[in-house]
Formats: sequence, structure tokens, C-alpha cells
Amino acid sequence: MKTKNLFTATILLLSITFLASCSNDDGPSYGDEKSQTNFYITDAPTDNANVKGVIVTVADVKINGVSIEGFTKATIDLMQYQKGMKKLLGNLELNTGTYSNITLVLDHQTDASGNAPGSYVLMTNGTVKAIQNSSNSIDINGAFEVLASSQNNVVLDFDIRKAIVESGSNDFKFVTASELSTSVRVVNEASAGEIKGTASDVQNTSDKIIVYAYAKGTFNAAKETSSQGSGVMFAKAANSSSVNSTTGSYELNFLSKGDYELHFVSYKDSNNDGKFEFNGLLDASTVTGIDLNNISIDSSLNVNIAVILKAKLL
Repeated sequence: MKTKNLFTATILLLSITFLASCSNDDGPSYGDEKSQTNFYITDAPTDNANVKGVIVTVADVKINGVSIEGFTKATIDLMQYQKGMKKLLGNLELNTGTYSNITLVLDHQTDASGNAPGSYVLMTNGTVKAIQNSSNSIDINGAFEVLASSQNNVVLDFDIRKAIVESGSNDFKFVTASELSTSVRVVNEASAGEIKGTASDVQNTSDKIIVYAYAKGTFNAAKETSSQGSGVMFAKAANSSSVNSTTGSYELNFLSKGDYELHFVSYKDSNNDGKFEFNGLLDASTVTGIDLNNISIDSSLNVNIAVILKAKLL
């Protein structure tokens, strides 16, 4: 009888262990502590001088399938929220833990006032060009952590350079769904830092200079300087910034913790039409000897780097 009871108890224990294991495999587990979590949107710059605004209408933002509170359909000019500026979308009370199921729902047909179109590019001459699209939602390929604090600020960094491309006859279109998923970064501001500084173009190499930040070891010159997918160059860059043509200043905001490398790129407006063509990588060196291929960013750490740019490498 004791042997039978022992066998039964063993089977019961194994069953409980198996069920617990299956439960853990169903998805992420979250802490008991809750935090008010605000969601913001910001933008990385475009490289088209003829573009005055990129307007998208956000119909909904969902975290693990739940719409954020306090958000109503909003039409946003993304180009107004660059260089660290951000727009509040809404908030959710979330348990501590890591979230990766993030969906941005767009309305391409009508804006927040009911006017058409909902998503469009505004040119400097006042022309409105509706953005062609194949999907109205972006399943963001990224994750953010809700920390044990009174408030978390989560930033959705919408990189219009990666998300929207020209489509013949100066029209515009969204890239494919898989490309869109990587065109929006997500980061908790409490775990982010920034790199900023000045870049001196001593040889007057360029009409426009853009600095791209890559996760350390991910930059492949041959691939990144060629059009990929829907025609995007420097597709794997984590962030980018235009170098101010007057002051030489640049800033790369909301960078997740990690190690980065910077690459400065020359562009020329050869046809004087406001369209900048890739002109080559620039030879960049720092005034203080900082290794541009190994820049560490920690929580809320701001790194200031002065760079001297010289002759093109490619």
C-alpha cells in the first residue's frame, strides 16, 4: 500500500511540474508591482529636402492587444517631433516586466477630422501626396521593459527614412510589412541615453551629412551603402541624425543601453532638385581620441563627441 501511495504521489508531483512548465511556456511572466506607463512618439529625420512634413493618422496603439488609455485618433506630423522632441499618445497601468507585443494602428484613409487622406507627405511647394500602403498596422519588432518605479515613459521612434520611400513620379509608399516592423524602435526613456556633439567638415565635402548609429559590429559597408528591400539604404542603423549645416551639431536621441559605432555619410544635391544622393562614407576622427566604433551607452548617459570629417572613404 505504501508503495502504491508513493507511486501516486510521484505521478501527481510530476503532473504539477509539467503543468507549471507549460504555463511558463505560454508567454512572459510579469511582476506584481504596477507602474503608470506613458507612451510617446518621436521621429528620425528624412533625407529629402523637398519634404516639409510627413503626416500619419494613428488610430490605435495596442500593448499585448490592449489599447492604451487616454488615446484618441490623432493626426501627427512626425517631422515636428525630432531631436528629442516627442508627443504623448496615452498611458496604461502595466505590471513590471518586458513587453514585446506592440501594434501601431494607422488610418490611411481619413485623418482625425474625417478628411482624406489620413497618411500623406507634404511637399515644400504645398503639394499633398497620399502615401500608398499595403497594411494599416505595424507590428513593432522590439521590446521594452516596465521598471519598478512610479512612472515609465516609453518612446516609439518612428524612422520615416526607413518606413516611407519614393515610388516613381515623386509619389510615396510605405515599405513592406516586414520592413515596417523594424522601422519603429521602442525604448523606455529611463533606460536610454544619447550621443550628441559637433562634426566639422573641414574639406567641405558635402551638401548634407548624416550620422548613423549602429549597434557595435553590425555595420557592413557593402550592404548598408546599397539599396535594400524597398530601396532603403543604411537599413540596419539604430538611429540617425542630420548634421546641422551651419553649426555642425548633431544628436542621436533615445538610444537603448549598449555599445554603438558611428558612421558619417556624405550626400550631394547634384541636380539642384532638393534630392540628396549618396556621395560616400567620410573619414571621421574625434578631437579627444574616442573610438567611434566602440561607444558605450548606459541608462540616462549622454555622450558628447566632437568629430572632424575629412576625405571620403567610398
